[in-house]
Amino acid sequence: MNQIRNFCIIAHIDHGKSTLADRFLELTGTVSHREMKEQILDQMDLERERGITIKLQPVRMTYTLNLIRYTLNLIDTPGHVDFAYEVSRSLAAVEGAILLVDATQGIQAQTLANLYLALEQNLAIIPAINKIDLPSARVEQTASELMSLLACQREDICSVSGKTGDGVHELLEECIRRVPPPSPMEHSTLRALIFDSVYDDYRGVLAYIRIVDGSVTSDDPIRFMASGAVSKAGEVGYFTPAYKKCDRISAGEIGYMATGLKSVHDCRVGDTIILATDKGAHQLPGYKDAKPMVFAGIFCKDGDQLKHLREGVEKLKANDAAFTFEPEHSLALGFGFRCGFLGMLHLEIIKERLAREYDLDIIVTVPSVAYRVVLKTGEERIIHGPLELPDENMIESIAEPWVSLDVVTPESTLGSLLGLVSERRGIYITTEYLPGEQQSLDRRVIVRFEIPLSGVIVDFYDALKSISSGYASMNYDLCGYRPADVVRMDIIVGPQRVDELSSIITREEAYRRGKGIVESLKKAIPRAQFEIKLQAAVGAKIIASERIAPFRKDVTSGLYGGDVTRKQKLLAKQKRGKKRMQGAGRVDIPTDAYLTILKR
Repeated sequence: MNQIRNFCIIAHIDHGKSTLADRFLELTGTVSHREMKEQILDQMDLERERGITIKLQPVRMTYTLNLIRYTLNLIDTPGHVDFAYEVSRSLAAVEGAILLVDATQGIQAQTLANLYLALEQNLAIIPAINKIDLPSARVEQTASELMSLLACQREDICSVSGKTGDGVHELLEECIRRVPPPSPMEHSTLRALIFDSVYDDYRGVLAYIRIVDGSVTSDDPIRFMASGAVSKAGEVGYFTPAYKKCDRISAGEIGYMATGLKSVHDCRVGDTIILATDKGAHQLPGYKDAKPMVFAGIFCKDGDQLKHLREGVEKLKANDAAFTFEPEHSLALGFGFRCGFLGMLHLEIIKERLAREYDLDIIVTVPSVAYRVVLKTGEERIIHGPLELPDENMIESIAEPWVSLDVVTPESTLGSLLGLVSERRGIYITTEYLPGEQQSLDRRVIVRFEIPLSGVIVDFYDALKSISSGYASMNYDLCGYRPADVVRMDIIVGPQRVDELSSIITREEAYRRGKGIVESLKKAIPRAQFEIKLQAAVGAKIIASERIAPFRKDVTSGLYGGDVTRKQKLLAKQKRGKKRMQGAGRVDIPTDAYLTILKR
């Protein structure tokens, strides 16, 4: 066990984690030169194209230092806030972390967030500055930031280039020296932490595990403490990064286990695996259910593709316990699914994978969040959509999720940032100068807010990048539910309420949003033989209204004279007919009109 080192790489998005991992694999000879390719640990084409890590990937390497052969287990983690829980469980599976910072960008919001996660696990932190080969690299300024942040010395910070390989050899040896080996625990029976799981068509669910106590071999009877599922261990092994079967994995090692389960829901990230015969084992700390935070409808543009859409979401659900779905029907868009996601990046990934892997042309409706509603009877409900919201007279209180938001931005954009957050009902908390930047001309600051999740999920990131010319970065974390003054706004077209256009919105924004929707519908819906009223309503109160004037046929054009009452009789008959049509006439809303309002 003294020759084992378990560590991971943590960083902001696009700071070079996967590229550095490539150099480690080359240096240790884990992957042959013939098999080597860029971002080899990123298994999906989508990850390589976007340059981000979506799914964490472990790998075992061997390296000889001072004639001692070391086993190195590396976990390449995602950087995005949506997968913060996965990152925290990966950190719980290791003893050290390389804190990687881009020399051209310096410390960013998710650098800080992931550092705090690592410090909570009491990990050995090895600071490293990446991309030192670039002409725009600010190595010493970035080093100054890290020294102030970590209270370390300059010689403690490694300078590397994941692209050229400069300094990677020294960084790897520093990991061996500074990351402690796994410490033996007092328990002798099996306890394994699940830090990820994937579904395999032939072997069922594969659990990615860190053995904390004991050991496991094939055919051992096992039990999952959180889910209660019981099974028998199938194949066990480790990552090279391909699956490499072995006879046994023991305490301190990282590997995988074929569980034989048919659903990742029974093999949850953060759960503890023990022997089925062990009655006195204690669960490893830190487990929680990964609950979806953002909800949106997914529909096919072509109704004939519904079968393929169902197959797609079921397959993705088999690999992703945090993704949820249930059938939904829309008069405008047909049959589809109401899906739950961890965040907006999670939504984008699911949407892109459905489009690519199943050749689907899909529509995603405007994302919403889950509200907690307490009825006057004392019953509590979780509401995912406006149609689930009870009548206002039955509601005692409504609460919405809030997040603590950290933004790293140049000081010159602070005014615009405060204005943007204020528009989204955010609350300013504090401003801190980034360590090591007090003397620079355009200092960067860390600004902390508390803001409703609904104000962040749709277009906040785009607006933030716009006001900061691309320099700002953000990270958020759920901080609980707070009372919300929200109402259900209905859209009435002619005599009928259009359920698909209903939405949950704050009372103060209802008029502006309702006015915008009825104006959009006025432009999109063609005129008819009768007047069409477009109304936005909150309860029984109409808050915004527009009118589409009818066509007017000249019914008197055929008259050639006679008494004026003949003309009045025809006009009165026409008026009665239009009144009947207005009360019972059906208004066909074009699909384009729905898409204008429903589409993100």
